[in-house]
Amino acid sequence: MLDLVPIGSGQTATDALRSSTALVRRAEELGFRRYWVAEHHGMPGVASSAPAVLIAHLAAATSTIRVGSGGVMLPNHQPIVVAEQFGMLDALHPARIDLGIGRARAPTRARPARCAGARTAGGRRLPRAAHRAGRLLPRRGPGARGARRRAAPAIWLLGSSGYSAQVAGLLGLPFAFAHHFAGGENTVPALRRYREAFRPSPVLERPYTMIGAAVLAADTDADARRLALPGALQFLRLRQGMPGLVPTPDEAAAHPFTDQERLFVEDRLATQIIGSPDTVRAGVEELVERTGVDELMVVTSAHDGADRLRSYELLAKAVTSA
Repeated sequence: MLDLVPIGSGQTATDALRSSTALVRRAEELGFRRYWVAEHHGMPGVASSAPAVLIAHLAAATSTIRVGSGGVMLPNHQPIVVAEQFGMLDALHPARIDLGIGRARAPTRARPARCAGARTAGGRRLPRAAHRAGRLLPRRGPGARGARRRAAPAIWLLGSSGYSAQVAGLLGLPFAFAHHFAGGENTVPALRRYREAFRPSPVLERPYTMIGAAVLAADTDADARRLALPGALQFLRLRQGMPGLVPTPDEAAAHPFTDQERLFVEDRLATQIIGSPDTVRAGVEELVERTGVDELMVVTSAHDGADRLRSYELLAKAVTSA
């Protein structure tokens, strides 16, 4: 699961964070393997702005599920700071922390202030920065008497382009592709490029892939589409330079879409897996078969936390029954 910690109309960041805490506990009960949080800055409808802080809270609220970043954007940080934060997280929650890193600047209305030198982590310098962050992570556990252990936490390279895919392959890292916002015709070529470029490393012997997918399940196809429309409208407003809270289903239904806006929203929804449990199961199976990924990370956008939780429950039941 990927959680942006969405803030709905009439809600506060505190409400959203409480909802995510309840959601990660339920995810653990349902048998989900990972729970990642994103990094966004200056976004009124997103409460996930400091992944390391939020990961510490969510990991403390659970006991077995892996918790991680999806991801930390290296242009905003010094690699040594990232390494120390996630090294400490791993010490607090051994074998449960994932560090997903990316080269893009985190989405924001205004570029965040960056510490001196942090910019060297971005763009074409990502390989060096990613390698440095990994090298700085602690490899010796307390009381280990010098015995080496695996580099912790687990490092993933995130991306939405062929370049990131190639870098992940050359570094021998597991690769997570952002199909949920850069999908369509880009996903399969990026995964192919990663597999072709892959070189075995101390971290990974063979290619290992994950894609993020936008999924929303409800009792019926119509119910699911009604609950998905607010997220699409929020994304439309973001693209129009007007980021805001996630509207309610009634607010989204009453929005006076222009023809061009409606086309944008329809295209957005068409890339998502939305519907009843049977519809969602078929969509998930088709996506996994077409891409050949090892894991699927699901992101669900809805105004109400209860609707998000219900969607994940229906998804877990549908996939398990299959």
